[in-house]
Amino acid sequence: MRVLALICATLIFFLAGCGKKITPTVPTPPKTISIEEIDFGYLHGKAKMVFKDDQREREVKANIRIRKDSVIWMTFSVVGVQGGKALINQDSITIVSTVDKEYYVFTYAELSERFNFEINYGVIQSALLGNPILAKKPEDKIGQEGTFDVLLQRAGSVAVKNMINSTTRKLEQVELSETTSTNSLKVSYSNFQPVGERLFPYNGIISIFYKTPNGIVNNTISFEYNKAEVGDKELKFPFNIPKRYDRR
Repeated sequence: MRVLALICATLIFFLAGCGKKITPTVPTPPKTISIEEIDFGYLHGKAKMVFKDDQREREVKANIRIRKDSVIWMTFSVVGVQGGKALINQDSITIVSTVDKEYYVFTYAELSERFNFEINYGVIQSALLGNPILAKKPEDKIGQEGTFDVLLQRAGSVAVKNMINSTTRKLEQVELSETTSTNSLKVSYSNFQPVGERLFPYNGIISIFYKTPNGIVNNTISFEYNKAEVGDKELKFPFNIPKRYDRR
């Protein structure tokens, strides 16, 4: 596993007088860390998403709707033709392929066991929005790397490193590393723009690296929003699975 190293920042000093000795210092880590989270009742967005693995690359257009702490709804299209849809709720994740006429249902227990990290609805919603995936705890460690405040957390055998912009207070990168293997997941956020009263990441990259019985899996998912709106107006989440579709 790659060792995460702390990067010390160098302060620039201006000489106040000739011959005066100046002793270099390093930034003092903050005693507490505040992270600005986007808040909303409903969110609606449109984005381009690119899925890439060792064999191929696929680009889709996504229509995304979220009711906070309740449901995430997505539809996917390729060149104007609907190719699939997904429904993520508090109980499970359902993905439907209209091209292959089949669907998949994943439980959070199954996904948590696969990645050796507790995955639930809140984790997925936070990852999509650029909010912290774990709540802050008294035992968390605080540090600093360059212009970023760092929040170090642990969930079982998984170390979580959060990089927070010290000026905007936005989470710009989160990295999950399993201490007993080479499994890791990193999410990077950029291009923050106002949505409602908060900043929202219009661009992001999710990198997944883990070992399976069939070998090493290295996947990336990048997204680029061209529209994002929040509000209290109720949105609809239509979702059905045709009877002729096979469950995989």
